[in-house]
Amino acid sequence: MIGFQPYETFKLLIENGGIERANTLLVAACDAFAQRPKPDYAELQQFEELAERLFPSAESEARTRAALKLMNAPYLSPRLERLVMDNIGEDVDQFLAESEEVSDDILLSIIAKNDADQIAKIATRPNLSSKLVATLFPINSRKVYRALAANPSIEFKGPYLRAISKAAGMDQKVAWSLAARDDFDKAYLLHAFFDLKESDRIKVLAAFENRYTPKTPMHRTFEHISVATSEFTQAMMKLLSKNQRPKVTRLLSQVTGLDELKCGEIAHDVSGAALFVVLRAFGCKAQDGLKVLIHASSRDRDNSKDLKQYAHLFQHLKPEAMVFILSLWRGDVELSDLDKKTEHMPAGRQSIRTLAAASAAKQRAQSSDVLDRAANAVSRLRNSR
Repeated sequence: MIGFQPYETFKLLIENGGIERANTLLVAACDAFAQRPKPDYAELQQFEELAERLFPSAESEARTRAALKLMNAPYLSPRLERLVMDNIGEDVDQFLAESEEVSDDILLSIIAKNDADQIAKIATRPNLSSKLVATLFPINSRKVYRALAANPSIEFKGPYLRAISKAAGMDQKVAWSLAARDDFDKAYLLHAFFDLKESDRIKVLAAFENRYTPKTPMHRTFEHISVATSEFTQAMMKLLSKNQRPKVTRLLSQVTGLDELKCGEIAHDVSGAALFVVLRAFGCKAQDGLKVLIHASSRDRDNSKDLKQYAHLFQHLKPEAMVFILSLWRGDVELSDLDKKTEHMPAGRQSIRTLAAASAAKQRAQSSDVLDRAANAVSRLRNSR
């Protein structure tokens, strides 16, 4: 026994003492149970029967106080969890925050009520089961995704990785939480690149070191215009030294084929991280590229440490990887295309080959205009030089 009188004794006390006595007995019983170590089966069963009879006899306020005390017990059976949930009232958040062990059934029942605040509390809990994680991800709520992003016990893979990276592109708080994690692949923060701190942008770029990236239509463009790398860097240095950001925007749009809004973000990025992507995509080396970044970066701070990091990136990042980033920003590819190796085409699958060839031809046609504009821009650069 766990220190409680038999139920008959409690019944007599309730009958003789009225509702006030019932309130006192319920709170005292729950408090006593919560302070004991994990009970054996007989003790647990006896308290369950006692609690189920005492709770209906007490007033609402007493039931809430008793539920708050009971939730602090080292162990709660499903029956006791249900009693806590049924009587805790508006203190569910406290229950979720302070109870170390809560059954999946209880948590799923809370999720079913569609209260975003309570669901977000659940998303912060450690050691969530795969069933709970699968239930949480389809919920369309910023609060829930912010909680998931900050939960170190959740490992993002497959569809969960795609979902959380998409959320990061729409909510900078999700992006910031993911950027702060050591176990998250920073390459999947590309959609949130311009919302990140400079140090985190560099982490995103560093994630492409020695990484396979698929070919895109933009690779063909840069293969043609990379012959004018010197002219491009000279033009960029000249414009940036005069702080002519609008002209930089137009030049980037002509060369890359990105829309002017995105090129404006690149041109006005005083961290230099976005401009690095364009420079390295052109095949620019550290010696010339760092000069451009010096002109592009803010003059109000010491950026020597950042330049050292960019020097490392110029040496270790391939231009093809940066072209992939530009292609993503232009909408030619998806983040899910990362790390997809070229698939082997079995013999006898002519229809699939035909479809692939048709798709490639369509992409080439779509990129021809971009290539022409880029070539014309490069030609003007060389003539002006």
